[in-house]
Amino acid sequence: MLGCRLKAQKVRYMNQIHCGWQCSQDLAQKAVNISYDEASRRATFGFAQDISPSKQVVLGIEFTGIMNNNMAGFYRSKYKPVVKPPKSVPKEGDDHLMFSTQFESCSSREAFPCFDEPNLKASFDFSIEIPEDLVALSNMPERTVKDSKEGLKLLAWAFGDLEYVEEFTKRKYGGKPMPVRVYTTKGLKEQARFGLKNAYEVVDYFSESHGAMENWGLITYRTTAILFDEQHSDAKYRNRVAYVVAHVTMEWWSELWLNEGFATWVGWLAVAHLYPDFHVWCQFVTEAVQTAQQLDSLRGSHPIEVPVKDALEIDQIFDAISYLKGSSVIRNATTNDLWAALSKASGKDVTQFMDPWIRKIGFPLLTVAEEPGDVKAADDQTLWWIPLGLKTNPRVSGAAVEALTAKEETLRGIDDTFYKLNADQNGFYRTNYPPARLATMGTQLDKLSTEDKIGLVADAAALAISGAGTTAGLLTFVSNFTHETSHSVWAQLLASLLNIRSIFAENIPVADGLKHFTLKLLSSATEEIGWEYRPEEDYLTGQLRALLIGTAGGARHAATIKEAKSRFKRYVAGERDAIHPSLRLPVFRIGVTEGGKAAYEAVKNEYLQTTSIDGKEICLQSLGWVQTTDLVNDFLDFQFSDNVKVQDVHSGSLALAANASARDALWLYIKDHWDDVHGKLSGNAVVLDRYLKNSLQKFASHEKEKDIASFFEGKDTKGFDRGLVQVSDTVRGNAKYKERDEKLVLEWLQANGYATK
Repeated sequence: MLGCRLKAQKVRYMNQIHCGWQCSQDLAQKAVNISYDEASRRATFGFAQDISPSKQVVLGIEFTGIMNNNMAGFYRSKYKPVVKPPKSVPKEGDDHLMFSTQFESCSSREAFPCFDEPNLKASFDFSIEIPEDLVALSNMPERTVKDSKEGLKLLAWAFGDLEYVEEFTKRKYGGKPMPVRVYTTKGLKEQARFGLKNAYEVVDYFSESHGAMENWGLITYRTTAILFDEQHSDAKYRNRVAYVVAHVTMEWWSELWLNEGFATWVGWLAVAHLYPDFHVWCQFVTEAVQTAQQLDSLRGSHPIEVPVKDALEIDQIFDAISYLKGSSVIRNATTNDLWAALSKASGKDVTQFMDPWIRKIGFPLLTVAEEPGDVKAADDQTLWWIPLGLKTNPRVSGAAVEALTAKEETLRGIDDTFYKLNADQNGFYRTNYPPARLATMGTQLDKLSTEDKIGLVADAAALAISGAGTTAGLLTFVSNFTHETSHSVWAQLLASLLNIRSIFAENIPVADGLKHFTLKLLSSATEEIGWEYRPEEDYLTGQLRALLIGTAGGARHAATIKEAKSRFKRYVAGERDAIHPSLRLPVFRIGVTEGGKAAYEAVKNEYLQTTSIDGKEICLQSLGWVQTTDLVNDFLDFQFSDNVKVQDVHSGSLALAANASARDALWLYIKDHWDDVHGKLSGNAVVLDRYLKNSLQKFASHEKEKDIASFFEGKDTKGFDRGLVQVSDTVRGNAKYKERDEKLVLEWLQANGYATK
């Protein structure tokens, strides 16, 4: 009996699959046995007779499937229509439905039985039947057979009550401009114009720099990633839409990390080209590099290039390492012309130098010693090629050294009045300076670029937590930033401080001392920037205002809290212009933190009633700052109700986890309601993995780490097992840091007047 295996996701399809085959030399026959392996998501068809060798064999499969609500395969998406839809539009409760596909990375099998792994590719002739008053979209033109051997990731379709806006590229392709459209549900197309503008400009930009782009394509987005309302959206979503639209996968890369890493890097490149006032490379250092380094510092990380034994594992590899570390290494390589320069200069195989970056977990830690014998030998004997990027007096001889290729090297002829390694933070590594040197650089901020400042703050904070540096050194360094004006620098600085405050949250004297330190650091900048947006100010000034107001409120800045409560009260009473769209998140958060149940109910009602594209996301992020267990549980019940979409659940719990008053109740809820949590989120392993990591990694005790491990012991954790290892590593690291530095941090705070003795 011959067996033929295909991928089919749902075991409940089993009795609804019928299969047969036919080739030119044989009569058709039906499968005599159909079995399903749930673990591997594989259907096996058995036939009574062998299939004779033939150039063409037709395998016919009749099946029925489910249009699920898990954002995977062929799924349904709920929305509230802005205009009255046709009667043919399906409804689910009070919501209407549209339908779309998500096949990345191995979810095509949820739509139809198929081979959907990268090494098994096919062309498709696809048809779909829908009511005549709805619109169907595909990634290829109508009535066309696709002959190119592209993977299933590039097959897509969608249909619903849709309309579109259209523009044409400025460049000509095949002698004429290429049309670019953005489709929305009816009534929202005008909010698609910003995304549309970015789409056709990105096509032209990539065509100029990377060759012609004449491919058909269909890309589906969540609303906050493609729609932007110039009058009512938070301005930060302008940046998000621009980047997401520019994230383009280049077909010539074969390895996953190059594919996704390059797509990430080139997305930033395009936004930098289109919006130079966004200063996105500073943002890249704050967001992409630091996120990747935080994950890559864990033992539960993985190399950029990972051998995939099971295709279903690949979802866990689509993470900050493949996207963000991959893009950081590519940025490093591009900036330094790494591959070409090394091959030419060394006469050696460039992979000898690149292998550690690609195939090793982690990254280098460069320890600087200004006295002989101050550097201790490291346990890790990996030899890295490290671009030094030495910033110092260019006339001194030591400035000529370009790279470190040994475990240790002495640089002579350095101007010791000022130097900084890893100029502009181009290299993917951390640098540990002697405490005195770090303190000195805190008085030389005028000699540092924005990227330099971000890197120094991030490195000092990460090394304090790891034990390679000290929290006292970090606090001494950042105390010099009271007059900083860069949004990206403040974003990194405050993120680092908030993380440390979170770890010490249960130690009241330390937590209060760090709060007072934060207040002194940002009070002047917060008061100076004010509440009012001016027509002439730039995008980043507005973003800095929102950041400072939100953090000042969380640190109990009295004037900020008073003004936020006043504006919140007026907004709830119906005065919608009392809060600028870009200040809704900080004001709502302060309102919920300070206002108890009444404010909580007001923001929850805002979530239910808002018509703003970003409104629901902002409300969920704000509701997580409730201060009592009963409201935490009410909010979690709300999150896991039908009111909140699967893809949005993590937004609320991310805030709950960051909220020291709520995170214990969050974990207890997950344990007590695991069947509900798993039931709602497990249909998409990426969603469940993200939810658990966001919810659990803020703890800082060995007891919690053991409790988490004990709870999941014996449970089927396939699809999120790697995430649980990363949670365990993070919590254990936080706990060790807390034990090691708790007393020392309090002593520093007391010595500097931020805590009483």
